[in-house]
Amino acid sequence: MDKYLVFGNPIKQSRSPYIHQSFATTTNQELNYQSQLAEPDEFATAVLQFIANGGKGANVTAPFKEQALVLSDEVTERARLAGAVNTLTFDNGKIYGDNTDGEGLVQDLLRNKVQLANSNILLLGAGGAAKGVILPLLAQHPSSIVIANRTLSKAQALIEQFNDSRLSVCGFEQTSAKTYDLIINATSASLSGKLPTISSSLITENTVCYDMVYGKALTPFLAWAKAQGASKVIDGLGMLVGQAAESFRVWRGVKPEVETVIEQLQATLAQE
Repeated sequence: MDKYLVFGNPIKQSRSPYIHQSFATTTNQELNYQSQLAEPDEFATAVLQFIANGGKGANVTAPFKEQALVLSDEVTERARLAGAVNTLTFDNGKIYGDNTDGEGLVQDLLRNKVQLANSNILLLGAGGAAKGVILPLLAQHPSSIVIANRTLSKAQALIEQFNDSRLSVCGFEQTSAKTYDLIINATSASLSGKLPTISSSLITENTVCYDMVYGKALTPFLAWAKAQGASKVIDGLGMLVGQAAESFRVWRGVKPEVETVIEQLQATLAQE
């Protein structure tokens, strides 16, 4: 039976084994998917050992996505531009790296019937989470993507890297100079119960707000956006399942249906 892993540290909380085993069941694929804790300085060794034991592929979560990029013999364009790899495929003695995070976000937005073509998007944050979704978002033909970040030079570096006229940058304080159809929170603020420092005037009855973080209840950002009258608020659970579905497609050549798994995870979260 083909073997797959997700590497991370910590990893006990990972829902990837449940997600991928669910995908295997619904697509009639035979595989075994487990999670493995790797020590910070032993990631490469752990991957090579897994390959030696017959592993076919692996997902990679924090803090190893940059190490996975370095370890890969070949990487996709979306992984190169993201500067990180979350999906490894082992074939013919080579390690192939990909990044499915951005595709997971886009597919979840489309699943929620969010209009991306010709839209004006505000992307909060300029770290790894933001960097990984820019190329897939651009592929949906938005009118503009404004990257807002506390440190402007970091956001400016992304502009130079992606070299697309639809991209621009500003500080959090300058975001209210424009109106947006979609606001995506790619900062880690929600993890610490905080809010990005943006004006409530940005939120109208036409604004969709998305947080890459998810939890049992609405994240602080989404609760705030809903209170300001946003037309729709969406958390990152669907992105998690969507990026897994894209990894599964890369490995198995079949794209699984995600709706049932998302509903099952939502029910599990509600009981925790």
